[in-house]
Amino acid sequence: MPREIIAILRGVRPEEAQLIGRGLVDAGISIIEVPMNSPKALESIKILSDTLQGEAQIGAGTVLNVTQVHDVTVAGGQLIVSPDTVPDVIAATKDAGLASYPGVATPSECFTALRSGADGLKLFPSFLIGPDGLSAISSVLPGGTKTYAVGGVGPDNFVDWMHAGVSGFGIGSSLYKAGFSVNDVELKAKAIVSAYDSSLIATDQSGKIS
Repeated sequence: MPREIIAILRGVRPEEAQLIGRGLVDAGISIIEVPMNSPKALESIKILSDTLQGEAQIGAGTVLNVTQVHDVTVAGGQLIVSPDTVPDVIAATKDAGLASYPGVATPSECFTALRSGADGLKLFPSFLIGPDGLSAISSVLPGGTKTYAVGGVGPDNFVDWMHAGVSGFGIGSSLYKAGFSVNDVELKAKAIVSAYDSSLIATDQSGKIS
């Protein structure tokens, strides 16, 4: 069962993308996001999509408009992650056959995203919402809604978020920053995966995360 950990590679360069992607997959992370404000992001997405086909789900983050959705689709991306909720972006994503994860911070944004066809909700920035906020919002969301905490999450608070019912996590700077070596990223990824697995067992959430 794949772990619901999204590796956010903000700042990754095309020449390092393949090796870093391989390191993440070997460590147990199979969802990888390249934010669109990274250097030559589309080139990195294509490299990752081509070299990790069948092993990882590759996509783009910080997607702000329909044109970028088209560009990511051409590059071979499979998912679109945004910092905000824009119905046109969600619709274009679904029309292209990609998975949609828009950013939300309020119940209104959650329902707008879901009505527009979103596959899951990116709670951003999650440190402002907190596990208690997720618990409150989840009480009114449709059953089975997938939620991902992004921004201020990590091994230290995985358990708190899992107790609140979160589906997964987006991990950025604590996993990758521009200048990190492949070895750095792989070691951090292994530590994050280990903490995730331990937290999953501790909170008995195996039935909620798929």
